[in-house]
Amino acid sequence: MSAFIDRLLRLWDEPIIDWAAAETAFRSVYADPVTVNDVKMPVSDLIRRAVALQETYEGRTTEVVECMETPGRIALAIRIRGRHVGALATPLGPVTPTGRMVEIRVIDLLTLSGGLVTSMWTASDELGLLRQLDAIALASPGPA
Repeated sequence: MSAFIDRLLRLWDEPIIDWAAAETAFRSVYADPVTVNDVKMPVSDLIRRAVALQETYEGRTTEVVECMETPGRIALAIRIRGRHVGALATPLGPVTPTGRMVEIRVIDLLTLSGGLVTSMWTASDELGLLRQLDAIALASPGPA
């Protein structure tokens, strides 16, 4: 795994205390704006997302499961772990803190230009996360 990927992942795992320092660090990895899932997003929004994740998951860590790098492209499969201590915003509404340890599986496909991430597609296993938090239950099959 490259030093670039290590630097990128640290942006999301390490606590953000100084906004100006965070902006400098994020701009050293991401274009401004960066396109995320077809939506142009300023670096400041990425930082807000990182802060929200840090407030939601205590002791957050990221494990790289798979990484493939080619010139201008990076594919990452990662596991994010942490204790759910803050409200989690979801498409189904907020989930109040449970105190549970969770594992989130994520796949990121990054496009780089000039040494910066210019666009990315990201997909996470939100269903699996919601099940870990007992925020949803799968229906049992009825009688045959």
